[in-house]
Amino acid sequence: MGLFDIFLNKSADKLITSINQLLGLVDNSVLVFKDGVKNYLYYDESGFSDSLSSMASLEAETGALFREIESSLYSRGNLVRSRGDIMRLLERFEHIISIVSADLIQFEIEAPKIPPELKKEFMKLTELASLAVESSIPGAKAYFTAPKDVAETTNRVYFYEKEAVKLSQSIKRTVFHDMDSLKLSEKFHLRYFALHIEDLAKAAVKVAEQLSVMAIKRSL
Repeated sequence: MGLFDIFLNKSADKLITSINQLLGLVDNSVLVFKDGVKNYLYYDESGFSDSLSSMASLEAETGALFREIESSLYSRGNLVRSRGDIMRLLERFEHIISIVSADLIQFEIEAPKIPPELKKEFMKLTELASLAVESSIPGAKAYFTAPKDVAETTNRVYFYEKEAVKLSQSIKRTVFHDMDSLKLSEKFHLRYFALHIEDLAKAAVKVAEQLSVMAIKRSL
């Protein structure tokens, strides 16, 4: 049996199922994040509170499942040469959940005042960053079953990350160059939140980079 034929073995089904469950939680977290930002921008306090609660539950569930998968990986001697890469991949996904959770909490704590003319831009930035993450999930699943498909999905990640960075820069440029009525402290606050949403897209690129390395190793 080749190094990566283990993923085609029925004994690996439970592990792959658990990993797919974790990826599903990542996907759900991104959906909650988008809803949370929308609820905040458009003053839906009840909806925003629900988003915070849902995110906390998802983060806890992900942490528990991550530890379960980690224990399973390190108990399997036949995965000794690949488990390090798998763990790094899953850690990058766990980091994504940490980002979306922390960002929503910061919206609640700091309550930034988003000018009406920037609400659509912040929502679009959130959607682009979320799409970068969502595009990485099929690639992670493909790694175990169809590694040749990884490149196609990771290319989407790079595209959405690039678009998110461009929009984030545009928002920051508008804030500092065109919004003279804002205090400097308010401009820095808006920059801070644009930057942290942008960071979500950059975290997705970290996933894509890890997947690319792993797919190359599977092809050798």
